[in-house]
Amino acid sequence: MRSRRWFWPSFGLPGLVWLALFFLVPFYVILAVAMGTVDPIFRFPVPVWNPLDWDTQAFETVIDELGPGQTYGTVFIRTIGYVAIAVALSLAIGYPVAYYIARHGGRWKGLLLLGLVAPFWISYLMRMLAWVNLLQEDGLVNRSLMWLNVLDAPRTWLDGRASTVVLGLVYGYVPFLILPLYASLDRIDKNLLEAARDLGANRAAAFRRVTLPLSKPGILAGCVIVALPMFGDYYTPDLLSGSPKTSLIGNQINLYIRGGPQVTLGAALVVTLMVFLLVLMVYYLVSTARAARELR
Repeated sequence: MRSRRWFWPSFGLPGLVWLALFFLVPFYVILAVAMGTVDPIFRFPVPVWNPLDWDTQAFETVIDELGPGQTYGTVFIRTIGYVAIAVALSLAIGYPVAYYIARHGGRWKGLLLLGLVAPFWISYLMRMLAWVNLLQEDGLVNRSLMWLNVLDAPRTWLDGRASTVVLGLVYGYVPFLILPLYASLDRIDKNLLEAARDLGANRAAAFRRVTLPLSKPGILAGCVIVALPMFGDYYTPDLLSGSPKTSLIGNQINLYIRGGPQVTLGAALVVTLMVFLLVLMVYYLVSTARAARELR
């Protein structure tokens, strides 16, 4: 009887072991680096594994520089702004696409979903390099806009424009938002929409009162799925801008972690970013739990 009680929970053991090995252990290594020192000659990090010997100087430096107008504070605010705009644009683009596939895709649903998944077969780095070619002064974007008389001269899109970085983030991550949105919308019982229409609601009212609230878990899940990697993204600003004016917190971390005397600061920034993202994850979990209770 006791073995039967532990039979199904044991299926979660491989996942717990995986998380322990590939999340908790690396996280502890990052903490040990952040609380450690740097070799004065070779400039490589010297982790401190014993928590009793940890030095919080790196975290104190990060906290001091997180204020308004300070170095890390400016980068964090810029990152939050870029990610918020990119997530909003991704939602504005992705929701109609997911809604169309779920409600009007018909027998073409599989093919349409395949079209969404197809970009994943190409490396993210290669897709960003393709954008670099498109946005060069003699690229297709400038030539097309000049042919349409929108521009009278080539525009330098890759010279540190915030709009280019944000659109690059949207392009890179919007498919990750569409898929959970589609799954959420496809599960909505059509009888609920018919009942709303029978009660006198027009299409807009039925969407606002039925479809939109029921798709909230999918909206939150999609926003979380795209926001988390956006916060750590550093390829997109490097490739589409390369300017300090558009650097994100991921660029700052990458700069420090790659070597030099500030590796401990880079590790401290990683931990700080993880704490911030943990707050977002807690909000997501609380919101989805509340939505699940409302649906019962």
